Amino acid sequence: MKYDFDKVIERKGTDSLKWMKYGDEVIPLWVADMDFPSAEPIVQALHHRIDHRIYGYTRALQALRHVIRNRLKTLYGWAVEDEDIVFLPGLVVGLNLATHVFSAAGEGVLLQPPVYHHFIRDPVHHGRVLNDPPLVQNGDSYEIDFATFEKAITDQTRVFLLCNPHNPVGRVFRRAELEKMAEICLRRNVIICSDEIHCDLLYPGYCHIPMATLSPEIANQTVTLMAPSKTFNLAGLDFGFAIIQNPTLRRKWEAFSQGVIPGVNIMGHVAALAAFKDGQEWLDQVLQYLAANRDFLAHTLKEKLPEICMTKMEGTYLAWLDCRKAGIPGNPFEFFLREAKIAFNDGSEFGRGGQGFVRLNFACPRKTLTEALDRMAFAMGRR
Repeated sequence: MKYDFDKVIERKGTDSLKWMKYGDEVIPLWVADMDFPSAEPIVQALHHRIDHRIYGYTRALQALRHVIRNRLKTLYGWAVEDEDIVFLPGLVVGLNLATHVFSAAGEGVLLQPPVYHHFIRDPVHHGRVLNDPPLVQNGDSYEIDFATFEKAITDQTRVFLLCNPHNPVGRVFRRAELEKMAEICLRRNVIICSDEIHCDLLYPGYCHIPMATLSPEIANQTVTLMAPSKTFNLAGLDFGFAIIQNPTLRRKWEAFSQGVIPGVNIMGHVAALAAFKDGQEWLDQVLQYLAANRDFLAHTLKEKLPEICMTKMEGTYLAWLDCRKAGIPGNPFEFFLREAKIAFNDGSEFGRGGQGFVRLNFACPRKTLTEALDRMAFAMGRR
């Protein structure tokens, strides 16, 4: 079927975190939550389950494991077993599990800022030490300084939290980059936790390579986190999964989870199964729309707001905007919230290298994006 992503669907008054946090006057372009309706097969599958009218305790769907295995094999040539798949109520849970299972208080967690704020905040909150060699800005993109990356690893570094595709800088790491990071981690005995939640949201010319597919040795030292939540706009249903092919790591993970991490609710299972089985038509269309929004955003910024530079986007629907040369008084996040009534993510949330940036979510109807850009231009003209 043909989906209409131009249609503006009212989300005020629906208990939407995205639309309620900053009030009715503000256009929210912050949290990674699309303003598009989910695919019809997902909606129908949820209706069918709801119509049963009994919502008791539920076991994990075996059919979902089968679909995930087939999907990984088809997309990446990656053969995993049923027992390698561990379901999670969201990938933030997975990131925190990786920190707790594979490191102790006072030990180091390796990451690459500017990066998703849970990478930055959560390890510190739980008493870990950040080893945070930043990505290096090179023109409109970012690169890895491998010498700095390895130098940041100490004798106390236990786990590397990799974000690929990277949020917020939009990089899709190439095979050579992944191999080099993995080689360093294997040599230094650092467990890799690879958050690949945005792996389906790529633009033409780019290819996602799961870290664990590089070699059996790398797979043996890697936990991969994936989910349909960003891909199919299902974040509120709290479903994700880890691929852990090393039985020793998996047993440690599952032992720590007992009685602490809840199982996934039945609606999350049902939605994920429908998404992976029958959601491709919707995904193909939404990727086209996102690519057009990305290009529209880049063109409009160059035309109306040339002082604001947009990082080259290879994946995700989260644009990383450099406002440092725009002459904005103070924090650009606060400026646009106050003067334009637009809510972005504050770049400082993403750690080192994020100051002076904002993150913009363009997974919204073009009309919404256009109004936000007009407000930005007007506010900049009134400085």
